[in-house]
Amino acid sequence: MAMEAEIERLPLDLLAHIFTLMSSFRDLAQASGVCRKWRRGVEQSLAGRERLSFAGWKMDDGSTARIVRAAYSLKELDISRSCWGCQITDAGLYQISLAKCVSSLTSISLWGMAGITDKGVIQLVSKTTSLQHLNIGGTFVTDESLYAIAKNCPHLKSIILWSCRHVTESGLFMIVHKCRKLESINVWGMRVPVDCFSGLLTISPALQIKPK
Repeated sequence: MAMEAEIERLPLDLLAHIFTLMSSFRDLAQASGVCRKWRRGVEQSLAGRERLSFAGWKMDDGSTARIVRAAYSLKELDISRSCWGCQITDAGLYQISLAKCVSSLTSISLWGMAGITDKGVIQLVSKTTSLQHLNIGGTFVTDESLYAIAKNCPHLKSIILWSCRHVTESGLFMIVHKCRKLESINVWGMRVPVDCFSGLLTISPALQIKPK
């Protein structure tokens, strides 16, 4: 009881700082359930975070979306697949797209997310007007996603399409043509004609094509 009383006297800002140092989202969820003050501390710690990475954590759609919605200052979001399997689906991307921070995101990684399709990606990028860096390598997206990116992400500087074998030269030409700030594009493992790359450089001579 004495220990609980001491913890209860901790200022909210100090609690929030302590929770900021916690890397485990499972621990944060448990801390949030201790009491009302701790829940406010967790919410405050998330509100100030500019970067969230769920890579390495087994997360579902609902819990991931709740955390992202609480991160009002978020700039970089990484929900890449890892050996533990961050299994986000189109439903999760839809929920994430409703978060207030999405329009301010500058970097998103969806690397290796086999459970997502064009439907989820299109919904998400339709809100990411500040996006500069995007990694959708290892997914099953098609040109439809690239058309949406080209339409909604005018500030895009880099995109990773590693092993996106359902994307064609049509999608590549669209994104290079529309995203005039694009500096680099990773096309390793894609099934596109080699002469396609010469065409991309005709549109944007300074474009870095990796690997070429």
